[in-house]
Amino acid sequence: MKIHEKYIKRCIEIAKNGLGTTRPNPMVGCVIVYKGKIIGEGFTSPYGGSHAEVNAINSVKDEALLKESTLYVTLEPCSHYGKTPPCSDLIIEKEIPKVVIGTVDPHSKVAGKGIERLAGSGCEVISGVLEEECQNHHKRFLTFHNKQRPYIILKWAETQDGFIAPKTKHSQKPVWITNSYSRQLVHKWRTEEHAIAVGYNTVIADNPSLTARDWVGQNPIRIVLDKTNKLPKTLKVFNQDAETFVISEEDIDFNKPIAHQICQLLYKQNIQSVIIEGGSKTIQAFIDETLWDEARVFYGDVRFKEGIKAPEFYGNPISKQTFLNDTLYYYEPY
Repeated sequence: MKIHEKYIKRCIEIAKNGLGTTRPNPMVGCVIVYKGKIIGEGFTSPYGGSHAEVNAINSVKDEALLKESTLYVTLEPCSHYGKTPPCSDLIIEKEIPKVVIGTVDPHSKVAGKGIERLAGSGCEVISGVLEEECQNHHKRFLTFHNKQRPYIILKWAETQDGFIAPKTKHSQKPVWITNSYSRQLVHKWRTEEHAIAVGYNTVIADNPSLTARDWVGQNPIRIVLDKTNKLPKTLKVFNQDAETFVISEEDIDFNKPIAHQICQLLYKQNIQSVIIEGGSKTIQAFIDETLWDEARVFYGDVRFKEGIKAPEFYGNPISKQTFLNDTLYYYEPY
């Protein structure tokens, strides 16, 4: 393995510690190497705290070694003032002679300016190391800034005979297709993403909470599609456990394709990622408008014989996992 790739891989690995807590900042990882030995590591603190480069530099015990070290980072160091000072200025101040970067930051306030500032100070800068892997790691941040919409994850569970819900229900409770291990994983996902969206029929049928009750972490913002804005406020999605954002006919035109409109609305709300969790009509709207980045589909071992059909879907399977009798497939668009 090439030496730069080795350390950028480590940067990606530690950066994941910030998943779900750094928004709107990207979850960056940084490693500082002196003569073939890692002397400092850091990842982005929860929003408002220090960036990865600052945390890595502060973790170095002997600051004098920085003048002979190489700093590795998944994303171009910032060059502007936000909640914290520019990381590029700190790197220059500490006289770190070499910086290796995974991918360029597309944010309009950075977009090459960090690299330019570092190079202008005499720092040797290498960029584009494991670029594809770094871009995949930063997919939420990059999608938001490059495509001006949230990163979209489709998620559903279906039976062996292709249904996502039974035809009729006797109570306002979910009918489970998957086991408790799969459901716990879903709650983990909720802590990792900015928002979760469901349609009117799902709220009425299941009365879901849409929170991460079975995992430790932040609850996502709950997005509810309610054309006439008449859902009873006694439903669980309106409790105090998480913020809820209702999209009604005052916000979008339900007589036109809704997925693009929803994305525009969520972008204006600075929402970086969203899980589209249900129901079938809502998920199908995003499929039909080719507005999705990945799909996570559980296949349980139950059969309904009749019910609400799973979305009509074509995707490229990229990996799968099993949880007892459940199988989870991850898809990407063709």
